[in-house]
Amino acid sequence: MGFQNPKGKSRNPSFSLCLCVSVVGVALGFGAISAGAAEVAILQNGFEIRHETREQNGASTRLYLEASREAGYVDVPAQEITGFRHDDAPAPASSATPGAPASLPDVDRLVKAASDRHQVDADLIASVIRAESNFNPQARSPKGAQGLMQLMPATASRLGVSDAFHPENNIDGGTRYLRELLLRYNDDVVKALAAYNAGPERVARYGGVPPYRETHAYVARVVRDFNRRKTVQAQAKSRKADSRSSRKASHNRQPARVAQAKQTTRRYTEEKQP
Repeated sequence: MGFQNPKGKSRNPSFSLCLCVSVVGVALGFGAISAGAAEVAILQNGFEIRHETREQNGASTRLYLEASREAGYVDVPAQEITGFRHDDAPAPASSATPGAPASLPDVDRLVKAASDRHQVDADLIASVIRAESNFNPQARSPKGAQGLMQLMPATASRLGVSDAFHPENNIDGGTRYLRELLLRYNDDVVKALAAYNAGPERVARYGGVPPYRETHAYVARVVRDFNRRKTVQAQAKSRKADSRSSRKASHNRQPARVAQAKQTTRRYTEEKQP
């Protein structure tokens, strides 16, 4: 389980990502082996995944991230799980204040501009924004994080963002910070997202993702949304390719149909001649 960089380029935050996280589905052929109190799956790479229930099917373990199975799950090769521990910590409260989301077309434009400027995948930026503020530019967390990408005042000041509630400034600053973290962790996106949520000092303290329920849920949320975006794009690309192939095949058949029509017309004319 983990992110992969298909391009094979190191220290380059502009990449395609792949993580074995399925968005929403009903488990078919999985046998339930855990229910009730929440657990934390401990992986070989040091990453921990908090989940409500889990199911086993051969070599794969499905971890349901929330009590409602429709909320999403993570499929992990069983051999990569070293153990489980109980986690009875209460669920975290929503971090950002509710409010009207920014105009999505405008946010998309700002995200694309920041992506081009700082060489960070636009879908990753958008997924972070969704997890942080649900596209609400006036979001403010109880801890003081502000704006679309929920910049803390000290972080915003260091990045030169004078108004964290200004969508363009916030996205630019948040994308620069995300790029810093990706470079810091050698494109380890899981660690970068964990540091974005909990802070680099906590990632350093625990040698990986901190054992906080909020952080694990946050990383899973971003990854799930990122994969959903890539899946939609791949499906659209496939449909476009199929349509193009269909038009090309139809065009190639056209001369044959015209020739056949001409031949039929000529034969009919000859038969009708006295």
